[in-house]
Parts: sequence; structure tokens; C-alpha cells
Amino acid sequence: MGSAELGSVALRLRQGDHVGVLKKAVKGGTELVSGDQIITASATIPSGHKMALAPVRDGGPVRKYGQIIGFAQGDIAPGDHVHSHNLICKEYERDHAFCEDYEPTELYDISKRRNFLGYGRPGGRAGTRNYVAVISNVNCSNSVSKHVANHFNNSDFKRQFPNVDGVIALKTQGGCGVEPGGPMQIIRRTLGNMARHPNISGYVMIGLGCEDNQIKGIREDYDLDKLKEGEVRPQFMSIQGSGGSLKTIKAAIRAVENILPKVAGAQRTEQPLSKLLLAENCGGSDGNSGCTANPALGFASDELINHGGTSVLAETTEIYGAEHLLTNRAASPEVAEKLMHQIRWWEDYARRHDSTIDNNPSVGNKEGGLTTIYEKSLGALAKGGQSPLMAVYDYAEKIDTPGLGFMDTPGYDPISMTGLIAGGCNIGVFTTGRGSVYGCKPAPCIKVSTNTSLYQWMEEDMDINAGTIIDGTETVSDVGMRIFEKIISVASGEKTKSELNGIGDEEFQPWFPGPQY
Repeated sequence: MGSAELGSVALRLRQGDHVGVLKKAVKGGTELVSGDQIITASATIPSGHKMALAPVRDGGPVRKYGQIIGFAQGDIAPGDHVHSHNLICKEYERDHAFCEDYEPTELYDISKRRNFLGYGRPGGRAGTRNYVAVISNVNCSNSVSKHVANHFNNSDFKRQFPNVDGVIALKTQGGCGVEPGGPMQIIRRTLGNMARHPNISGYVMIGLGCEDNQIKGIREDYDLDKLKEGEVRPQFMSIQGSGGSLKTIKAAIRAVENILPKVAGAQRTEQPLSKLLLAENCGGSDGNSGCTANPALGFASDELINHGGTSVLAETTEIYGAEHLLTNRAASPEVAEKLMHQIRWWEDYARRHDSTIDNNPSVGNKEGGLTTIYEKSLGALAKGGQSPLMAVYDYAEKIDTPGLGFMDTPGYDPISMTGLIAGGCNIGVFTTGRGSVYGCKPAPCIKVSTNTSLYQWMEEDMDINAGTIIDGTETVSDVGMRIFEKIISVASGEKTKSELNGIGDEEFQPWFPGPQY
């Protein structure tokens, strides 16, 4: 059937790994040569999937990234396709050596740190965009908020207010029938922190009037009536209190019209990278994600942190099985324990809903070559680079510690990114191997493809191609530096593909854990 050099076909990520990731599809019977070793593919294996490079006995651990990604179901021989038919999850003991690998970040000398062009905001923060928001505190006011935002979506507005990126509606899928404890705190924290996001220079908040999640409660809990110097006074209204939907739309339009002249004069000025808060996420992952885009983003994350910036991972259910790599480099036992508390909460949450965390990866992930949650988590964690874990946050909690952080969120992309942005992230990078088209107003979102085929197929949606790493034309650090430079450029005003395509208005989705009625 022919032969090829093993290194030109399969990528072994760590010495001692039992599997390699295929750079291209291999037909059954192909001989792969590495020195004196010849491995014959036992079946046709797709690109991005795993081929066994060493034998594993039935029940034995299978390693990738130098870590256990699952256990063999049946004997596995070199050349076999390693996937869902012969690789399973089982519980095993991981070494949670809190803080054992912690090493403080060495920041670059202040004279070498980079700047970006952003909008100075009250409280010493900086925005990467300049939006006015119409915020719904309950789903019942979503249509009204959308009508208000749409009123300003025209060419006349753009000519009149060239320094305003737009008027956006942040719509809430819930807000009534919410448990008064934790779930109510989460939705109020999300909306309260979004109201003061550095990319939002003014806002109007609209409710129905009779909902459980009262606007009054958000105003009180997050001091929205106490303005810092330079902040624009918001407007609060309810549909019932205003006399119906049409009257509310008119009143809200007038309120936005009063806000716009006050924010239209904002100018970009040089801001230190220490004022950038990066949201990191991945969606539609494949077998290349942990080899290309995610480690490249990890390199960019470390670079940003070395300049004094902040980078935040999320998706607790998608670091499951790899969390020890974070706790072991945590800055303090308290930080490590908070992460473990979140892991235990998700284990209990899954049990209460007759599910298990290891039912991930998704159908698309598996088609792309991912098999177990351990494998997916190890690849996802690569986005965090090598920096120490400085802080762990609850969902939508204000991000206030420079360096690498982690936020507790579900694995569902819109909910996860909403939490990160509500926490204060003013820019995002989203890696994808299957082809996510995610956008994320009010924060620009850079999308990185894990493979060249995807980039070429969906070039109008992808900002950066990390597939060049598999292709052999660039290294992880080469692509990582391109991502870092793109972060600075986009933070300074360059439009992402999502923004150019008008995508990002529907992705705001706060998390509602627990039962609702």
C-alpha cells in the first residue's frame, strides 16, 4: 500500500506517548518508517485522529501530552486507530500537589512593555470598543430592547457617531422564576458587571416590571447609581411602568439619544497592556486543537502576562481530569482549593442530573479526533500557557488579579464567554477545529483555526490559521506571536472577521444553574 516517514504523517507530542496525532489521513496497510521501526496502519485513519505508536495491554493507561487520556479497551497494537471503540474513561488518582510547581511570573522591564490604543475609562480601566448598551434584566423585555438597538442600526448613525461602535441589545434568556439564592446572585452579578464593562460607555436597562429579578435589586447590589467621575448616568425603566412596549421603546430611544453625544467624543489613546483582560475559549475542538491553536494561544497568553496583562481560562467541565496541572502551579493553597471546590460542585451537579462529566466530548469533537474528556481537557488547558495560576473566579465575578486566572463556567461557549466578559474581559480569542463562527459583542473575538483545511474553507470567519504548525511551516511560538500581535491590533481598533460579518449580537447568554419554572 506504500510507505512514508512516520514523522511526516504523525505527531508524537511527548516522549513516551502511546499515540501520535495524524497530520493527514492514512490508508490501511500504509507502512510508516521511523529508523529501524516500521508501523503498519491497521485501518484507514482520518486526519487529526490518533494512531497507536506503542502497544498497550487491555485496561492499561494510554498517554498523550505525557498524560493519561484514557484506558485501553482491549489490546492496542502499533498502527491501530485509537478512538471511541477502544479508549474509555476510568477514574484514576491524580497528583494534586498544590503549589508545588508555582514559579512567580517575571514581568518584562517597564521600558520594554507594549501599549495599545484604547479608551481610557473611569477607575483606571480601558476599553477596546465604545458601545452603548440596552440591557434586559428579563426575557420579557428582550424584544423591546432589540427594537431600541435596531433603531440606531443604520448608515446615518455611523456617519453621525463615527467613534461609537454601535448600540447593542444585551438580551437575557430568563430572569423570572429564578431561585433567590445562588442563581439570582449569578444573574444580577452578570448584569451588574456588564453595565460597567469598559467597552460600554453608557447604557439603558429595561425590565417588564413584575419579574423576580428586579432592576432595583441589581442597582442596589452593584451600586449602579453611584457614578465614578466621567461615567454617564444610565436610565432605568420598565414596560409596565412606562405604559406598554411602544411607549417604552420611544422612551428608551430618547434615553439613548441623550447618552450618545456624551460618549461620542471618546478618543483612543495609548494604554498599557496591563489593562487588557483576555478571555480564552475553545469550541468545535478537534484532534489538532491541543497541538496547534491552543498551545499557540498559550504562548500568546504568557506573552501578554509578561507585559503585565491578564488572561482567563474557563469551562470547568472541560478542564476536568487536567485540573491538577493548574492546582500544582497555583499561587496559593487557597487558589488551588477554590478550583477544586468548583470541580467537586460540577461532579455533584452532574450526579444530581443523572449524568457524568465524562459524557463530553461532543459528536463534532469525536468526528475531529477527540475521544475522552481527559484528552479534550488536556488540549484545552494548553490555552493557559505556562504561567502560574493567580486567581480563581466564580461565574461573572469581577476579574481583579493580573496574570493567569480561571473562571467557573459551563462548557457551552456563549454562556462561558458571557461570564468572562461580564467579569471584565475586553477582548477574546476563540480557537476552533470544526468551525465555530462565534462573535461576542461588546468584546471583539479573534478566531483561530486549528488546521489549514478549515482556515481555507471558512476564511471569511477565521482570523488566524494555526494549522501551519501541523503543516511544518511555523512553530508554536511563531503562531503564538502572531496571535499576540493580533490581540494588540484588534484591541487598538482593527475589526475581527466576526465584526466585519456583523456577528455577535445574539451570543450574550447569562448562566442560569439549577431548576427554573
